[in-house]
Amino acid sequence: MSEAFGLDGWQWVNEPKEWTAGAEELRVVCDGKTDLWRTTHYGFIYDNAHMFVRPVPGDLRLTVTFRGGFYAEQYDQAGAVLRIDENNWIKAGVEYVDGALQLSAVVTREFSDWGVTLAPGRPESVTFDLRREGDTVTVRYGLDGAEPDRMLRLAYFPPGVPALAGAMCAAPVGSGFPVTFTGLTVEG
Repeated sequence: MSEAFGLDGWQWVNEPKEWTAGAEELRVVCDGKTDLWRTTHYGFIYDNAHMFVRPVPGDLRLTVTFRGGFYAEQYDQAGAVLRIDENNWIKAGVEYVDGALQLSAVVTREFSDWGVTLAPGRPESVTFDLRREGDTVTVRYGLDGAEPDRMLRLAYFPPGVPALAGAMCAAPVGSGFPVTFTGLTVEG
């Protein structure tokens, strides 16, 4: 168990080689060849993304703020994650796709599905807010300090099952990149 953002009880799923945590930020150098993906379109399964998480028994609100100014390779990504197990999870964040930053959400229930929308400009920081209520997770975002009030996705998520909630990052194609999480709260 680790301490970060003034709280203990955080744990790593797939701990990166290089990271530091303090009261105000979590810095990670994402290892290369890491990802969260399950089967759809590409035919492969990856479950080795870095996830810094806390267990939550039911309904929750997860808010993650981060800077990842060094996205360089296709699919470099950072953001928020809710995870029941390797077959049931949601990740939402910023992903570098075809030379541009995309706001991204992947919902996996045995198979991954993916939605993206072009991030306006090149935001300095992004906040994602995931609210789990019953069988639903609502994903909202805000750019450069704005409240996360723009909805990106509404998704089914199995109700009444404990989940891990926190921050994630991955570099599926490249050699890795640095990301700084400046806010990470889990209520629930």
